[in-house]
Amino acid sequence: MKRNLLASALLLCSGLVQAASIDVYRDPNCGCCHAWIEHLQENGFEVTDHVTANVVTLKQQLGISPDLRSCHTAIYKDMFIEGHVPASDILAADADSGLRGLAVPGMPIGSPGMEMGDRQDPYEVIAIDADGQRQVFNRH
Repeated sequence: MKRNLLASALLLCSGLVQAASIDVYRDPNCGCCHAWIEHLQENGFEVTDHVTANVVTLKQQLGISPDLRSCHTAIYKDMFIEGHVPASDILAADADSGLRGLAVPGMPIGSPGMEMGDRQDPYEVIAIDADGQRQVFNRH
């Protein structure tokens, strides 16, 4: 009986939690973008997938410098998310309203969507504030 009550309470509570919405913009030929989208969905994000042949124009409009770029760009609330940023970092950054965006430059092996067996290259998530200043947000 206690187990059923606990299960019912958990279901009720889980229904109250709303998924975070994120818009992902990607090239139609990108395979790792699909894997990153799956990572987001597995971590509670509701993803709107925008397939476009010209993601570079969006990156330019958002002011994402070439040295921060990767294969896909997302918009989450008022932030840009560039590249293979882990879902946990996106959610953690949500609490910091002063950020303009997060970026994982390039395509580091072992980052979400770039898993290749047990290989895990170290990488940094870079935070960009409203003034364009950069700092390391997290290291993986």
